[in-house]
Amino acid sequence: MSLLIDYLALCWFRNNPTDLHPSKSFMWKAVVFYLISGMIVEFLIADVEGILEVLLRTFMAFSSVITLLLIIKKWQYFQQLFIAIFVCENFIMVLATATEGLYFFLVMEHYEYAEHLSIGIAVLLVGWYLSIVAYILRQAFQFKLSLSLTLALSYFILTYGIPMLFMDM
Repeated sequence: MSLLIDYLALCWFRNNPTDLHPSKSFMWKAVVFYLISGMIVEFLIADVEGILEVLLRTFMAFSSVITLLLIIKKWQYFQQLFIAIFVCENFIMVLATATEGLYFFLVMEHYEYAEHLSIGIAVLLVGWYLSIVAYILRQAFQFKLSLSLTLALSYFILTYGIPMLFMDM
């Protein structure tokens, strides 16, 4: 439990992912949680094809992290980096699921600004997510802020944008 708390502290820009030493079991639990929470969100906003999109996102996440680590020759940090990103992404996914629930509740209550509120929260969550990924990359590899933000945005586009485009074909 303390390892999970240490990883969640990354969401508040604390800790360095390279100082955390997870087990393989912890990594696979994070991946399974990612898959399940992603599928729940997709079921709330899309149809059954969302399962394929979640699987594509997972593949793109693995591929993106592996490619970065191979390019900068820091393969030994795969487990720490991957888990750091996935645990924080899982946390954001839980908040996104709650936001979807809030949206449905507000629609049922005929709240006039339900859509505005949920979109606003979603924008905040995406911004926070990009900041977290940039922080993780900066802490792990001492990248400059601009490079960390660029890589975080690239990671987001690769893991969310490409699967979304693929599903729209």
